[in-house]
Amino acid sequence: MPSLVIVGTVALDNIRTPFGEVRAALGGSAFYAGLSASYWTEVGVMAIVGEDYPEEGFRLLERHGVDSRGITRSKEKTFSWTGEYTFDLNTAHTLKTDLNCLLSFDPDLPAVYDRLDTLFLANIDPDIQLRVLESMPVRPSLVVCDTMNFWIENKLDELKRVLARIDILTINEGEARMLSGEYSLVSAARKIVGMGPKILIVKRGEYGVLVFGKDSVFASPAYPLEEVKDPTGAGDSFAGGFIGYMTQSRKSTDDVLRQGIVVGSAMASFCVEDFSTKGLEGLSRNTISSRLSSFSALTSYPDLPSLDAGMKG
Repeated sequence: MPSLVIVGTVALDNIRTPFGEVRAALGGSAFYAGLSASYWTEVGVMAIVGEDYPEEGFRLLERHGVDSRGITRSKEKTFSWTGEYTFDLNTAHTLKTDLNCLLSFDPDLPAVYDRLDTLFLANIDPDIQLRVLESMPVRPSLVVCDTMNFWIENKLDELKRVLARIDILTINEGEARMLSGEYSLVSAARKIVGMGPKILIVKRGEYGVLVFGKDSVFASPAYPLEEVKDPTGAGDSFAGGFIGYMTQSRKSTDDVLRQGIVVGSAMASFCVEDFSTKGLEGLSRNTISSRLSSFSALTSYPDLPSLDAGMKG
């Protein structure tokens, strides 16, 4: 039985960047997050796919030990996103979105998973997120949610009802400003935490991550890569690694939270090194450990001087 269940999208993406292009590539918020989390804990995915979805996607999940019993097969076509990136890889430009079978997605989580430790409501319609939360007979010990500008603009009331029932929210800095109406991320975080989440994680692309609690702030850098091919799925891969680590740790201390943020950042760094999910596939324990060690070196420095250690004045 999976300890972590992810409810979100499984998609076929058409992506163009300055470094190449892919068509009908495996993607979706639950797919990226599920692969990333699978290195850390037992994972189940709930989503919907169409009749055109390739068996390759199911085989990849199976190889990573991801439980796909919660993926519904529809007679319609699979949800598809078409987008491109210029040399500003922090910004995705949506060219086309075909919701297709996603319009009929109605997950019945208790029917598949009657108990779980952690629930990740990946980026999807807040109405669906709320239905999932309301359907659970027992609340998981940790509930994490992701969302995006489209839902903030078009379903704010529904989103706020979701936020009132979760523990952690992960969004990017533009979405944090949009949701809060504040430009300062510190002020934005204070408002968003006031909506319900105990912790706000602000994803800042190549600039790393900021984590806001009620009385604390933590920053983690992004890993400096020589080559970035495709940032699609980076945020979902971050969330999967972070939540997967938190789930297997079975603790929610500040130290574990910070460790989880670095794990998530490491998993995101693998994702962006190739197109679609190629960067996340088949990673070894040694490869991940080496990347985590490099992260540790990035943020390691001698003890800072005190006023008694020779400062002028």
